[in-house]
Amino acid sequence: MSEAQVNHPEPNQTETIAPTAKPTDVTITVRPNGPFRVEGAIKLVDAQGNAWNLEGKPAISLCRCGASANRPFCDGSHNKIGFQSADTPVKVG
Repeated sequence: MSEAQVNHPEPNQTETIAPTAKPTDVTITVRPNGPFRVEGAIKLVDAQGNAWNLEGKPAISLCRCGASANRPFCDGSHNKIGFQSADTPVKVG
């Protein structure tokens, strides 16, 4: 099943995350003209501190085009709108 076909749950309104988190092995890959692919054990929280239940998901894709109807998750909308972005970081300073 592609990331565009996965329905992600709403944040769990009863679970909040403490501001201090332990570091884990996480890889974030910038997909060419697509989402951020996040692999590893992560906790994803909204602005109010509510966490999404990502149990059983070894990886997720996060929207970076802004067009996803399922934000913060990617739904493949970047393909429909022709999103383009640099795949490598631009040096600042």
